[in-house]
Parts: sequence; C-alpha cells; structure tokens
Amino acid sequence: MKGTKQLQSFLLLISVFSLLSTGISCQSSLRSDAGNPQFSYAIPCEGNCWVVNDLKGNEKMINENGIQNWNSNESVFRVYFKVEKTGSLNIGILAKSLSGSSKLKVTFNNLSREASVSKATLDTVFVGEFNIESPGYQFVEIQGLDKSGEFFPEIESVLIGGNATVGKVYFARDDFYWGRRGPSVHLNFQVPESAGNVVYFYNEITIPENNDVLGSYFMANGFGQGYFGMQVNSPTERRILFSVWSPCETDNPGVIPEDFKIKLLKKGEEVYTGEFGNEGSGGQSFLKFDWKAGTTYRFLLKGLPTGNDATDFTAWFFAPEIGKWKLIASFRRPKTETYLTHLYSFLENFYTETGNVERRGLYSNQWIYNSENKLVELTKIKFTADATARKESRMDYAGGLENNSFFLKNCGFFSETTPIDSYFERQEPEFPSY
Repeated sequence: MKGTKQLQSFLLLISVFSLLSTGISCQSSLRSDAGNPQFSYAIPCEGNCWVVNDLKGNEKMINENGIQNWNSNESVFRVYFKVEKTGSLNIGILAKSLSGSSKLKVTFNNLSREASVSKATLDTVFVGEFNIESPGYQFVEIQGLDKSGEFFPEIESVLIGGNATVGKVYFARDDFYWGRRGPSVHLNFQVPESAGNVVYFYNEITIPENNDVLGSYFMANGFGQGYFGMQVNSPTERRILFSVWSPCETDNPGVIPEDFKIKLLKKGEEVYTGEFGNEGSGGQSFLKFDWKAGTTYRFLLKGLPTGNDATDFTAWFFAPEIGKWKLIASFRRPKTETYLTHLYSFLENFYTETGNVERRGLYSNQWIYNSENKLVELTKIKFTADATARKESRMDYAGGLENNSFFLKNCGFFSETTPIDSYFERQEPEFPSY
C-alpha cells in the first residue's frame, strides 16, 4: 500500500512538472497546491499578453520568458483567450520573484483579487474563482500593487480551469511572433471566366474613423506578382506602397541574379524606390502621404506583357487632397509574360505591439479593364485568412459585406468570426464618372 501511494505521488509530480515545463496543457488535472481548484490550461504570456497602457512597454516588458522587468504599478497587462462555454473559471499565475515579495491585483470580468508572489523559483499561485457569463474572448488583467524589491515578479503564464474551460479554449501556443501580429485576412476577387485578359484593376479603400491603427497595411490591389496599398508606419508617417516580387524566390535581394532583378522604368515625384526582402524579394516603391481615416482613396494597377519575356506593372494613386491621379512607379518583371491575375485585397498588422487593437477597412467599387477594351465589375469575393487564423492561434478575424462594400477586420480579440472560405456578393453600382 505504501509503495502504491509513493508511486501515485511520483506520477502526480511528473504531471505537474510536465505542465510547468511546456507551459501548455490540454485538459490535464493538476492542482496548484492541495485544496486549490484544478487548472486545465497554461496560457503563455509571451504570445498572449500586452501592456495595454504603454505601447513601448510591450518591447521592454514582454519577451520569450513572459512578463519581465516591470517596476511600475501603473503598467497594466492583459492576457487574452477565447472559450466556448460559460460557467466557473479558476485563475492562477505561474510566476517567480527574484527581488523580494510582491502583491498583485488580478482582475477578471470587473472582479479583482489580490495575489502574492515571494518564491524565487517558478511557483503556481492560485488567484481565485471567477465566472464567465458569455462565451467568446476574455482577458485577465494584471497590475502591480506593492513590492519589496526593485521589480515585480516574472510571470510566465496565466493558468485557467473550471467549467468554462471544458470546451475548446483558443490562444497562441507557438509561433508567438505571428500570434502577436494577429491574423491576416483577405478578399479574393472572383473574376468571371469571360473577363478575358485583365490589363487594369481599380479599387477603392475607406478606413473608418479610429481604425487607422499603427502597423496596419490596408492592401488594395494585390496580384500574382505583387501588391499595392496604404500603411500606417509610425505615429508620424504613412505610406502608399507598391511592390513587385522578383521571379527569383529568395528573402535576400542581394543574391538575386541581374537578369532576375526587378527593373524600375519610372517613378512619381517624391516616390522612394529600392529593394525589399524578408518576405520574398523584389522592387519596392512608396510615397510618404498623410492619408486620413474617413476619406476614400482610389488605386489603379496596370499589368501588360512586353512580348519579350517580361511584364510591366504600373501603379497610380488618387487622393481627394491632391485632386488628380499620381504615378507611384512602373516596374518591369523579367522571366514573366502575364496579364493581371489572382486579384485580391488584404488587411494585416505588421507591428506586434498593436496586435491587441482592432482595425478594419472598407473595400468598394472594384473594376477591371481587359485587353479587348471592355470594363467588367467585380462583385463577388471569397473571404480567406492566413495560417495564424487557420491553426486557431487567433480567432479575431472577419470579413464580408457591409453597405454594399466589402470589409475586412482583424485583431482586437473580438468574438464574432467569419467562416474562412465564405463567399459574398455585392450589388452593381454605376462606374464612377471621374
């Protein structure tokens, strides 16, 4: 009997060690201490936590070890996850304190509890039992109250369990860089088979007020060899960006052979041109332009084969503030004979520090012009999302139809999700007279 009890204790110890080592458990049964409620999941702070009141704090205080290096009781951290069920929720933290003891305030659904951390090694600290009243995205908020040392404790993960975690629980388990960026979403325009060879692609974008979030790329005119749209690059800089990939598949533009390089044919006034890498490589151009939320901007793209094993791609941008079409750039892509294909738009966030902030864009009035001089309106799209969404690391993505415009929305941990690969169709307004 004594040997049996020792074996059971040993197996329980291994179970606990396994959870703390991996940071993730799927419906395991462990207790923080004897008598405390069970936890089913450990949510890594590395990929699921943001400092919500200090943008730069995300770089300084959240890293591969979770929350670290924080000493201000004004810093507010939120750890996000999504559940399918309602009911009781047990909350704990996996933390250690290397500089004395600390007292924390942990808040869920407007109810706050205090938690103390004093051990110098990772310790499971039970916070309390709470309640989830509606399924969907939730967050646990953490703030420092008092500390005896220089820093508040290091927090590796937030632990949850209880009835509300019986169903599926969604959070980023790996690929934390992409999880923090959030899901990218796309409108894939369904071009009729009768449309012929597409020479021009026209699109319009309107960003609703307060949706011009730092790190957003509202891409208007995507095609098989590149993309064209507008970005929020910093608090003081915005760009109209047009890029064409090289036919040489590499992330390093420095290794592209000369006969595979994208050639600049011409560019507009005040437009920067150069090369890009890291996400494929090729030719890049951008205009620094302070575009505004609430204003509709127009994008026109041309793709025409030269007949000499190359294709010329040209992009123009129309802003009401300018009052005329402005050339961005014209590039020649070698080893390519094609008209415009695979027409799409997308919305992505390229700044991990704002991955917890919702943003959306309206895409309207899409037209193509073919090699037979005919206009064809594009009224049907297929909504898709990237691998971050498809692997269910992030579930805050949506797209579809709104007031006869297509829309895309991502980030911000909203709960209503559009099924990936859904189709939407809008009505056919008249072609604009401008």
